Amino acid sequence: MPKQKFPHLLGSKWTAQQKTLGWRHFHVVNRKNQDRLVFAELVAACDPSVRFWINAKVLKNRSLWAAGWQTLHEIDEIAADYTGAPHRLDSLDE
Repeated sequence: MPKQKFPHLLGSKWTAQQKTLGWRHFHVVNRKNQDRLVFAELVAACDPSVRFWINAKVLKNRSLWAAGWQTLHEIDEIAADYTGAPHRLDSLDE
């Protein structure tokens, strides 16, 4: 039997690096295998009416998504690491 792609996808939590449909924190409530692709249904943590399907491969893109629920400070640090820009909270000290 072949190894299942994304075995721990269901129930996982994700933070969007940019607001997505007005929210940043999502969790996976469903998965769907379609041919060789795996899709995840994400639901906003604070608004269960906000839900969408996404190719699970996109969740591996750290410039778009972070595993777990991140704070705004952590989101800012991740974004700065990818863009090379100063951290927003650090720049307030200048």
